[in-house]
Amino acid sequence: MRSDRLRIATYNIHKGVRGTGPAKRLEIHALQRGVHELGADLVCLQEVRAHHQGDARRFHRHWPQQQQADFLAPDGYQVAYRSNAYTRGGEHGNALLSRLPLVDIAHHDVSDHRLEQRGLLHVTLQWLDAPLHVLVMHLGLFHGSRLRQVQALGRYLGARVPAHERLLVAGDFNDWREQLDPSMGLLGLQRAVVARTFPARAPLFALDRVYLRGLEALHAEVPRGAPWVRMSDHLPLLVEVRAL
Repeated sequence: MRSDRLRIATYNIHKGVRGTGPAKRLEIHALQRGVHELGADLVCLQEVRAHHQGDARRFHRHWPQQQQADFLAPDGYQVAYRSNAYTRGGEHGNALLSRLPLVDIAHHDVSDHRLEQRGLLHVTLQWLDAPLHVLVMHLGLFHGSRLRQVQALGRYLGARVPAHERLLVAGDFNDWREQLDPSMGLLGLQRAVVARTFPARAPLFALDRVYLRGLEALHAEVPRGAPWVRMSDHLPLLVEVRAL
């Protein structure tokens, strides 16, 4: 890795399980191997669990003792995790696995209505002798909600992230109709790449994204193949970036 470049991954891991009812299966161990194979310096994860009583009972022989973010982190990586949604028997949220040291961790609620609990994870890193801000998000299922969540992101950035500092925003944007780029552009954020990641078996939609400020995208890829289509309903997105 060159010192002025970073390899970024964003991945919705679907809480480490797939399927429903009797066909439900645990995928967190395969996901651990997959995250290691990505070889990313920063791994932005969505739908990550700290705990879930039902799944822990069902898969008690193989359910990790650690929280999922800690379990997935490669050796030597630091972990930031914050819950977004609290559900019956458990919760889930966003995480960042970082090869770079963490300077600060913050969480901000961007829920738009009572039926969906959403939040952003803000991690400040030190890179190239300057702050690098990484925000991990998982936006809502309705277009109006997503627009308001982007507006909430803008207010948060205005209050918490200096305009001259490098910034990347990554996650599952649920933007089926490709309507959010202009709103993100008004915040000074440019989309790194358009790459289809959902559904994993036959991707048609570019829901998983990385937006950049003060950084340039050099290369992007979407890992495919048998292991990846089983592990989650999304495929991971990998982007190599360079500092401007």
